[in-house]
Amino acid sequence: MPQALERAEGGWAWVVLLASMMTQGLTLGFPTCIGIFFTELQHEFQASNSETSWFPSILTAMLHAGGPLCSILVGRFGCRVTVMLGGILACLGMVASSFCRTLSQLYVAAGFITGLGMCFSFQSTITVLGFYFTRRQAIANALASVGVSLGITLWPLLARYLLEDLGWRGTFLVFGGVFLHCCVCGAILRPVATSVPPETREGPPPPSKTPVPSCLAACGRAVQRHLAFDILWHNAGYRVFTLGVAWMILGFPLPHVFLVPYAMRHGVDEHRAALLISIIGFSNIFLRPMAGLVAGRQDFASHRKYLFSLAVLLNGLTNLVCVASADFRVLVGYCLVYSVSMSGVGALFFQVLMDVVPMDRFSRALGLCTVLESISILISPPLAGETWEGGQEGGRPGGRFLLDTTNNNFSYVFYMSSFFLISAALFMGGSFCALQKKEKQGRQAEAEAATREAAPQRTLTVEGTDGSEKRPCTEIMYVTSV
Repeated sequence: MPQALERAEGGWAWVVLLASMMTQGLTLGFPTCIGIFFTELQHEFQASNSETSWFPSILTAMLHAGGPLCSILVGRFGCRVTVMLGGILACLGMVASSFCRTLSQLYVAAGFITGLGMCFSFQSTITVLGFYFTRRQAIANALASVGVSLGITLWPLLARYLLEDLGWRGTFLVFGGVFLHCCVCGAILRPVATSVPPETREGPPPPSKTPVPSCLAACGRAVQRHLAFDILWHNAGYRVFTLGVAWMILGFPLPHVFLVPYAMRHGVDEHRAALLISIIGFSNIFLRPMAGLVAGRQDFASHRKYLFSLAVLLNGLTNLVCVASADFRVLVGYCLVYSVSMSGVGALFFQVLMDVVPMDRFSRALGLCTVLESISILISPPLAGETWEGGQEGGRPGGRFLLDTTNNNFSYVFYMSSFFLISAALFMGGSFCALQKKEKQGRQAEAEAATREAAPQRTLTVEGTDGSEKRPCTEIMYVTSV
């Protein structure tokens, strides 16, 4: 018996929004608590900093790099099955990691399997929101991203509480059960009736006498189709957005990683320094819906990509406050202003991608974008030189480059973050403006050409020079401006 389809913008869409919010909190918020287990894992496996740090590195990379595989599963089985599969994989990875005896086993279980499962869950819920919401996409994406702020706030508290009573193995076992809630959220994602036409796909190639080239061509077409390279090549707006975001990510995560060590190095108490990250997460709970309400207004519908560029620019300029002073009151003010720009980036990220890419291609476009993000995430902390000082509750590990060459001067880290963010904002804002101007000129040229073709012709009677003969003459009216 065929299942009835849900109606877009209906009552069930808000239930789906709640499920998406919860899924994003479970997945995207989880890496913030990994730093709490770093010392325990290091002592358990008698490993060095670099060896232990590969675990959160692999987890975070797979959380973003699994996008193309997720888009294939969404296209083949739908968002509902993909989210539930991700929850099962994340659960199995955490449960298996609680029995690991070597770091290499932990890399595979908690890093690769759990990271891939979280990728399946969160990217599928982002995709399904675009089908359930059409008029209210901006506010829906903003409300769903509130789950990330909730996860950033709650995951470290839960991890620290369980670690004191159960140890890291028991905590990971409990985390496996927590990730099963992604399956519940996935079951809520009923199929939705949509007016978006399915993406056209090329038929199978004709039989060839030389099978090797045809196989290679088929593989090439499959890679191009699932990795969205065709969209990257033909869609200029998507190309600008993807390259700008990949460059932005080189500087965006650095304040989250280095704010606590920077404050502690300048005499701020460990608990007060850790409070700074909580201020950012708690503020985003309220600021992201406000950013979604602003972006969802019809007045700003055509300017959302510029608002996103402005939020990135403000984020980069805000980081310069930390360089000016490391006083705790100044840092609290920095966190509040930083939260405003961060909420704009978080609320508009997926919405701008939905604006520049049709919904029937959104899943593939998101997959390629997250792959490039994962590369930037792996490069960024080693460029700055990440540390795992006490009190840090999140972030990604890496080697040392900038801090070593500047004698652990954290000010240069914030300079580096500002450089990448400001340059990315100027690139995206300028490129979007140039593309819009070019598109406007193209529409004007087409309108003028169409007007010339449809120009009315009037027949006039012209009298001869001798006044004795009259002959018809055609007058053509040209419109020179629209």
